[in-house]
Amino acid sequence: MSSVEEIFTQINELKPLEIAELIKKMEDDWGVSAAPAAVAIAGGGGAAAPVEEQTEFEVVLTAIGDKKIQVIKEVRAITGLGLKEAKELVEGAPKTVKEGLDKDEAAKIKEQIESAGGQADIK
Repeated sequence: MSSVEEIFTQINELKPLEIAELIKKMEDDWGVSAAPAAVAIAGGGGAAAPVEEQTEFEVVLTAIGDKKIQVIKEVRAITGLGLKEAKELVEGAPKTVKEGLDKDEAAKIKEQIESAGGQADIK
């Protein structure tokens, strides 16, 4: 079997269309996607556009847990919702509790929900 360096050298000798065909074959045979590599090849081999860092987050209540009342109270405190609305949000989990948050605030809210007995994710 060829070493990685030998394979890389052979790929470097291919024309862009041949590389595109190779990528398509790998995607079809292996069930994977090489979209960033295809963009770089189509763009003349330049670097792909930098991925923007996420600046806004949302906290999603994923599960109520055993302490439903405490979770409802915490959701009310976080969102400012009334008792009925907070109860509906909690019982409808998974639901977004709050969105448009910075990373630190989202982490704080997630911690508050989890300390009340619920489960939450940051997206």
